[in-house]
Amino acid sequence: MDTLFILKKTVSFFVEPFGFVLFLFLLGLYYLYRSRFTKAKILLSFSFVLLFLFSYPPFSNLLVENLEDVYGKFEVTDANISYIHVLGNGNNDDTTQPLSSMIGDTSLKRVVEGVLLQKEYPAAKLIFTGYKGDMTLANSDVNAKMALSLGVLAEDIIMNSKVQDTQEEALFAKSVVGEKPFILVTSATHMLRAVKLFRDNGLNPIPAPTDFKKQNIRTVWMKPDIESFENSQVAMHEYIGLMWTILAH
Repeated sequence: MDTLFILKKTVSFFVEPFGFVLFLFLLGLYYLYRSRFTKAKILLSFSFVLLFLFSYPPFSNLLVENLEDVYGKFEVTDANISYIHVLGNGNNDDTTQPLSSMIGDTSLKRVVEGVLLQKEYPAAKLIFTGYKGDMTLANSDVNAKMALSLGVLAEDIIMNSKVQDTQEEALFAKSVVGEKPFILVTSATHMLRAVKLFRDNGLNPIPAPTDFKKQNIRTVWMKPDIESFENSQVAMHEYIGLMWTILAH
């Protein structure tokens, strides 16, 4: 991995909800053991408030909804589609597990959506991208294997297991697709940033979001839960990514 990529991942960890709350909590403990009680109280209280806020369903839902409402469900048209690009996400490499367990939940939803769309456009080829990270198996390979098991032909699959992020996925897509319109499949929370990056690189993606996380919340009287915290984590990752993208351009 290059230095900029590692730096980006490190910085994002500490400014996203989990890393930020953990940092404030540990800093509060440090001041507590140093008998700096005022600073300790402020930091520990603030970390608790943020933990509650990011875990509170209405607040978490607001964060994801603002991202997911930009692009709605893809509607099949008569457009001439030659490529469907399914962006990578995550997997494990424990081959003692079935393929359905090796592929991450988010990746599975993206792959299924891509396969369903390929059935609507049988002449289109599926592009899978995603590097292996700390695993021995690249995400693109696992996703492609899932697509094959769902009936997609090997000759209809294009893979790249070297790209590390959305920017690199866009650059690879450009080398394959050029300026022709194609369907872009990724999570609804990620679609806004992905479309911007692809368009900034001269591509013409047609958004096909999946893996929606927003809920139809009707009351504010709800208890915090881990799913809401995870959704806040995903949403804040995208907001920070959007800021990074804007500043980089």
